Amino acid sequence: MSVATESTTFTSLNPATGEVVGEHPIHDEKAVAEAVERAREAAAWWRDLGWKERRLRLLNFKGTLTRNLDKVARLVHEETGKPLQDAQIELVLTITHIDWAARNAQKVLGPRTVFPGLAAINNKCILEYQPLGVIGVIGPWNYPVFTPMGSIAYALAAGNAVVFKPSEYTPGVGVLLAELFSQVVPEKPVLQTVTGYGATGAALARSGVDKVAFTGSGPTARKVMAACAETLTPIVAECGGKDAFIVDSDADLDAAADAAVFGAMSNSGQTCAGVERIYAVADVYDRFLEKLIDKAKSLRPGFDREADYGPVTMPRQLDIIERHIKDALDRGGRAVLGGAESVRKPYVEPVILTDVPDDSAAVCEETFGPTITVHKVADAEEALRKANETSYGLAATIFSRNRSRAMDLARRLRTGMVSINSFLAFASVPALPFGGVGESGFGRIHGADGLREFARAKAITQQRFPLPVNVASFSRTDKDMARLLQLTKLMHGKRYKR
Repeated sequence: MSVATESTTFTSLNPATGEVVGEHPIHDEKAVAEAVERAREAAAWWRDLGWKERRLRLLNFKGTLTRNLDKVARLVHEETGKPLQDAQIELVLTITHIDWAARNAQKVLGPRTVFPGLAAINNKCILEYQPLGVIGVIGPWNYPVFTPMGSIAYALAAGNAVVFKPSEYTPGVGVLLAELFSQVVPEKPVLQTVTGYGATGAALARSGVDKVAFTGSGPTARKVMAACAETLTPIVAECGGKDAFIVDSDADLDAAADAAVFGAMSNSGQTCAGVERIYAVADVYDRFLEKLIDKAKSLRPGFDREADYGPVTMPRQLDIIERHIKDALDRGGRAVLGGAESVRKPYVEPVILTDVPDDSAAVCEETFGPTITVHKVADAEEALRKANETSYGLAATIFSRNRSRAMDLARRLRTGMVSINSFLAFASVPALPFGGVGESGFGRIHGADGLREFARAKAITQQRFPLPVNVASFSRTDKDMARLLQLTKLMHGKRYKR
């Protein structure tokens, strides 16, 4: 968390202890514009380095981050309150993504020839992806390294410079990342960090960067989009979710319960792709619920080394969590573990709710806390239908031993990502894209799609020899047109049978 100390600086606080972690400048519109101007020059230099040199620099950045893993993880621990081991895992995942982006950028984005087709057989056709220029990244506080680096690393690998605005709750992490990058790229400010509140992020969105990568809430995303619209700046947005977890009748219940508890409670439930709604088939509902409660009841939030998860990082989120629990109970829901009394600021103990109406806040709105609603359904088809009854569409989880049925359900879930018989596995695979639909946002980070997100496609044709018939000329004749039409009818006029 953070507090303003004077007009030009703000203080980052440990959400668990209230202790000061660091003090940082509030970068105003002028400071942001200057950072973007510096990035323009740096972007041209970085682009001209070429694929091989950028790859080397990014791999060296990966190495620097790895050697400083404990230092960065400690700062993440202090600014978010999450357990140190969770912060270390976040860094490990980040490192694997930087490695993949560095090693695969040229293969995905580099020039390649494309078959021209018979109509343009006399042309050599080239498709390549060129860097956009300067990317503005507005990052979240819940995963202050992994999530923004999913945009930063891929944008850098694609040949862009980056101006990064971290959350006001985790500014120190953002500053440290830029400092570590400058150790391996000292020549130009290819990665810069600007700090401050929402106004700083708005200034970055209006600054004329070539694209904005935003992670945060839907309402904030709309404000960022409105700011970007002033300069027709495109945006990729990841806006959270209300992710479902389906337990089929043949599921491994122990494994499902373990994954569900971790998916809902880890990081104090502050995970955009975390588990918030569980739909268990009636045949296994009671046994699954018993196992779920048994695994969750022993969890303890805290800031000590033995704590299972940390505090709620953003103070105002506590009011949302408490409101969702009370609304569910007031509308006939049951708390089978915990309840409204589980909110003990800045911590929230595990809460499991059942019999919660489908239109309640706890089912419809993103809670972003260590709470779960568990629903009994007749079969997997009803689970699918209810899982899709949401305006969000980020991720989902399915537990089933029937591989074909699980795959069929996964394909029909209205989400950008699905894990079968595991939780969040897709996030650990750098080659897979990450992103959602609907209120969960649009665009993709990670993988080849994430690299292309920060590049523009460039099509080039080079004539190798002239064709005997040139219809793209005022000198064409009726005979030329007749030949063209005859060839077109020959190639495309036949009937196709089933």
